[in-house]
Amino acid sequence: MRSLRVALLLFLLHAVTAAAIEPFVIKDIRVEGIQRTEAGTVFSYLPVKVGDTLTEERAAQAIRALFGTGFFRDVSLERDGNVLVVVVQERPSIAQMDFSGVREFDKAQLATGMRQIGLAEGRIFDRGVLERAEQELKRQYLARGYYAVNVSTTVTPLERNRVSLSFNVEEGQVAKIRQISIIGTKAFRESTLLGLFVLRTPGLMTWFSKHDQYSRQKLAGDLETLRSYYLDRGYLEFSIDSTQVSITPEKREIYITIGITEGQKYTVSEIKVAGEMLVPEAEIRKLIKIKPGEAFSRARLTESTKAISDRLGNDGYAFANVNAVPELNREKQQAAFTFFLDPGRRVYVHRINISGNSRTRDEVIRREMRQLEGGWYSAEKINLSRQRIDRLGYFKEVNVETPAVAGTTDQVDVNFSVAEKPTGQLLFGAGFGSGEGVVLSGSVAQQNIFGSGRHLSVAVNSSKINTTYSLSFTDPYYTIDGVSRGFDLYHREVDPASNQLGRYQTKTAGGQLRLGVPVTERDTIHYGLGYEDTDITTFADSPLIYRDYVRTFGKSNSTILLTAGWTRDGRNSLIYPTEGALHRAGVETGVPGGTLKYYKLNYQYQRYFPLTQTLTFMLNGEFGYGDGYDGKPLPFFKNFYAGGVNSVRGFKAYTIGPKDEHNDPRGGSRRLLGNAELLFPFPGLRHDRSVRVSTFLDAATVGDTFSGGDLRYSAGMSVLWVSPFGPLKVSAAVPLRDKPGDRTQPFQFTFGGVF
Repeated sequence: MRSLRVALLLFLLHAVTAAAIEPFVIKDIRVEGIQRTEAGTVFSYLPVKVGDTLTEERAAQAIRALFGTGFFRDVSLERDGNVLVVVVQERPSIAQMDFSGVREFDKAQLATGMRQIGLAEGRIFDRGVLERAEQELKRQYLARGYYAVNVSTTVTPLERNRVSLSFNVEEGQVAKIRQISIIGTKAFRESTLLGLFVLRTPGLMTWFSKHDQYSRQKLAGDLETLRSYYLDRGYLEFSIDSTQVSITPEKREIYITIGITEGQKYTVSEIKVAGEMLVPEAEIRKLIKIKPGEAFSRARLTESTKAISDRLGNDGYAFANVNAVPELNREKQQAAFTFFLDPGRRVYVHRINISGNSRTRDEVIRREMRQLEGGWYSAEKINLSRQRIDRLGYFKEVNVETPAVAGTTDQVDVNFSVAEKPTGQLLFGAGFGSGEGVVLSGSVAQQNIFGSGRHLSVAVNSSKINTTYSLSFTDPYYTIDGVSRGFDLYHREVDPASNQLGRYQTKTAGGQLRLGVPVTERDTIHYGLGYEDTDITTFADSPLIYRDYVRTFGKSNSTILLTAGWTRDGRNSLIYPTEGALHRAGVETGVPGGTLKYYKLNYQYQRYFPLTQTLTFMLNGEFGYGDGYDGKPLPFFKNFYAGGVNSVRGFKAYTIGPKDEHNDPRGGSRRLLGNAELLFPFPGLRHDRSVRVSTFLDAATVGDTFSGGDLRYSAGMSVLWVSPFGPLKVSAAVPLRDKPGDRTQPFQFTFGGVF
């Protein structure tokens, strides 16, 4: 307000100065008082020029125009004969700007933020902008819980009309939430309700999560979580009456008090369906998740209305409206609901538009579409199209909008917008596994060559047991129907003795052609035909069965390899699954024409069961069976193994199963593996999807026959962290059944990443 009064006073003074000038014809214009600003800049802003008649009105316009540039803090007009003299006093420029006392923020980032506000070295100094900068800096500290922060600025005049700005910050200490109280709870324990909150008092991991620092947005989210918790358990009239946030005088501790009214618990007495029935009522009722006799649940009610809307949307009714209207009986604490259906007008898709794909070809995206132009609108097909585009892995974001076509009432456009991400990778990795030792890897890969959707990669992986060099190419749409074709070339060296297994070495070079045939949206059948050459090296101390095999069948073997498989993946996420199932079956066989004649069968079934919002139960079962034919055995280097962080934790990798004469594991032709895990978030990091904890029970048996007596199993806890440096998996397990000679390993981990 003070600045406004000063500016108004200056304007009035200059208006008086301008008014004192008698009108005259300008023969020349002279500028005085400039130091940094060019005279041409002043001339460009002046609304008058040589030859014009200067009047009181035009003089006032000139002063306003020059003040409006922000370059000058004082402007006056004078007359020297027929020469117009413009006298200015420039605002100082900012010569330098520094921050002292700042530890919470990066100073370079602060400088960038100040530049966006308008405060930066080389710019004109404006005290109003400086005040805004101070407030913004303080606001940033308050957002991080520094409520005792003090920000002051020192302005130091320098030569040549310049100033130096110094931001002096006293950060103080972060204010922590000392207590959260919920007043009015009767049906549930306060500790149970507080366990739902993101905000919490200081704990084991809050130094990392910062959840013990107050945030208005986090509190709003917690209040909605609290409301949903009650509404999903029958408390239809639940309300939050008050929310008080107080801070102690020293601004180091925060107290949050929430006042609630629970109301009565309601059960559902009756469900009715009304409105325009374009779908049989029996089918509509199957979509309603809330049932008579159950406690009211807002979540199931919302799920029901959405399911009905989506069902109508699948028949082209894009703007269907479904409302569930309650009728309350407060005496009996019952609620009846009537679902009113208003399908609206049936619409069809006019055009499908794609934007944001500067590298990826349109055809690569359009071939994933399940909604077609000219067809009736289908919410299910549009959502499936979006999911398929997202699963390509070429885009950071995939968004879809369905605006109505202007001038029509029965047409919509479907607009897909994508944000591309880099699909080429030059990776060098390193890691360590308690079973594999040091793992070095490197690869060059391009998942989307020239925007065509084809994949190409060259990779090198080296561990204590395995060294692999490979070249791989895949065309996911070799045919218009989505049949994929690819090939692999590889060289693999195996040395199990380095992990205290039976001593031998193999070197394998080979290649394979692959085909993938989609059967349904989730089912794919895979075929492969390849060729391998394997050289086997045994030693004097190698197990007898290995030496006998080489003496009988030779040290060099060739294989014409035929593979086939089937995959059905219904999990809701590849990284953090909470529901759905995975089926994977495959067969690998050496067919006539090669020296190795064998077959191996594999099957895996994995299922996730959501128990609560945070608890997930996982079951995994794997079966493997192998044998030879035409008078030949299963090659010993094709045996199955178990043990280690990825199968039965608590036992050393590859060590479960039969032993040779040196008591070294040799694997077997059969394997049966099972895992049961209870998955939950890491304490204090409930909403962080990069960290997950589990308690588990693992079991497996490996051998040439299945025998319950050979079963090994263990139990323990595991942590999986998808860190910025790569995935880290740690387990602590106790073998519940082991036998003399077994190699146990209670603590196991794997870690690897890209750098």
